[in-house]
Amino acid sequence: MSGRTHVRACPERTCVGCRKRAAKHELLRVTAVEGVCVPDPSAMLPGRGAYLHPEQSCLDLAVRRRALPRAFRVQGALDTDPLRQHVAAGTDSAPAS
Repeated sequence: MSGRTHVRACPERTCVGCRKRAAKHELLRVTAVEGVCVPDPSAMLPGRGAYLHPEQSCLDLAVRRRALPRAFRVQGALDTDPLRQHVAAGTDSAPAS
């Protein structure tokens, strides 16, 4: 045996809100569908995606910095209500870790 361990590298993405890097599975993928920011937890929706910590503070930062329209390369504002509802529902029922 060579003594090497096979450690698989975990893909990382950058949160568009706080701009911190994190493992892909820790972030929520978000896509833009017809001018609406839609949460994509299964990462199956087509199109360009952006990643965000599923926390209200990161979402607020992303909206304030206008990071979501820039990440999706669209002009104008996006409706973030479905995304806000998803994040709020996730933080209410999230297990303590």
